[in-house]
Amino acid sequence: MKRFTATVLTSALALGAASAQAALPDEATLYKNPQCGCCDEYARHLEEQGVEVTIVDDVELGDIKQQAGVPYGLGSCHTIEMGEYWIEGHVPMEAVTKLFEEQPDVDGIGLAGMPIGTPGMPGPQSEPYNVYAFSDQQDEPFMTLAP
Repeated sequence: MKRFTATVLTSALALGAASAQAALPDEATLYKNPQCGCCDEYARHLEEQGVEVTIVDDVELGDIKQQAGVPYGLGSCHTIEMGEYWIEGHVPMEAVTKLFEEQPDVDGIGLAGMPIGTPGMPGPQSEPYNVYAFSDQQDEPFMTLAP
C-alpha cells in the first residue's frame, strides 16, 4: 500500500508541475536596451521554461513602461509582454507562474531594479524579493520571496 500511495503522490506532484508549466503563455516579447546582457539571460531563462521570446531592442523603453502601466520609480532594465500581462524586470518564475495561475485583475507584476540572484542576474539571493502587482501606474504587494 505504501508503494501505491507513493506512486499516486509522485504522479500528483508531476501533474501539478505540468499544470503550473502549462499555465504560462507560449510566447513573450521582451523590450530592452541593445547593450543589456542580463536581459538576454532572462530571455534564455524564459525559453528554458518553454516560452518563445522575441527580443525588441530598438524601442523607447520609457514609452513601453508607460504603456504597460509600470509605476514611476519601480522600473527595471526590461519589460515583457506575456499573454495578457506585463512583467517588469527580473521577476523570478515562482511569481510569474503564480500570476498566470491566479490571473488577478492587474496589468502586470514587477521587481524593481536588478536584484542579485534573480533570473539573469549572477550571484545568490541575499535579501527578500518584493514582487509588486501594478495597474495604471499604481502598485500593491503581490508576493515576497525569501532567500
